[in-house]
Amino acid sequence: MEAKGHKVKSADRVLDIFELFAGGEDTYNLSEIAKSLNMPPSSTYLLLQNMLDRGYLEVDKSGKQFRIGYKLFTIRSRYMQNTSLMGEFFHIAGKMAEELNETISIAVRNGNRLLYLGEKVSSQALRYTPAPGEAFPLHATASGKILLADLSGKELSALYPQEELERITDKTIAKRSELLQELEKVRQTGYGYNLGETVEGVHCMAGKIVNADNKAIASISISIPAARITDELWQRVHIVIKQACEEMSHKLFP
Repeated sequence: MEAKGHKVKSADRVLDIFELFAGGEDTYNLSEIAKSLNMPPSSTYLLLQNMLDRGYLEVDKSGKQFRIGYKLFTIRSRYMQNTSLMGEFFHIAGKMAEELNETISIAVRNGNRLLYLGEKVSSQALRYTPAPGEAFPLHATASGKILLADLSGKELSALYPQEELERITDKTIAKRSELLQELEKVRQTGYGYNLGETVEGVHCMAGKIVNADNKAIASISISIPAARITDELWQRVHIVIKQACEEMSHKLFP
């Protein structure tokens, strides 16, 4: 007789929640999750709180909308270290670092946040290094602007339904209308810029890695303390970013 597989109901429900996020919206509230998965709201609440406490889910400012948490992306980052994306990044980032000796990062979009997957750190004493697994608002980062520029107007409206945007520093774009103007410049030039919008005194430039359909799947960026930037260095960064993104895109999607 064939043995029946053993199932743990609560484990199945946790996996159902993960799969709901994987195949649908970026955020859900308690009622939407319970209804979508045909689960009692009371037990759904307990599962969500447990996942929240362990870092597998996060909530927005209202405390009612759930989204995927940092813990899953930490695991994802470790996994991706062995994938072709991260392998190619570390190879190319090594060459970029030899030429510039500045911090190079790779990041992807997670809802309205930019998630850093890895970096090649500058050896200079004065440097800025976003840690793998760290996340920032997309609109406040160079890579985030690159990835946002690839979205449709409808997608942007869903991400930013309000005119007011989260401010990180006094240089952060704080209006949706201003962000849309900035994204048009990104589309025209192919570069995203962050001039002290995430961290005071740090400038960043980013370009996009694209798939076979020319859609952005990730972004490479270079972060430099503003005190070290010269016109010559800034011009060189443009060239290095463009070459790196084109090389990675071609190797991943020949």
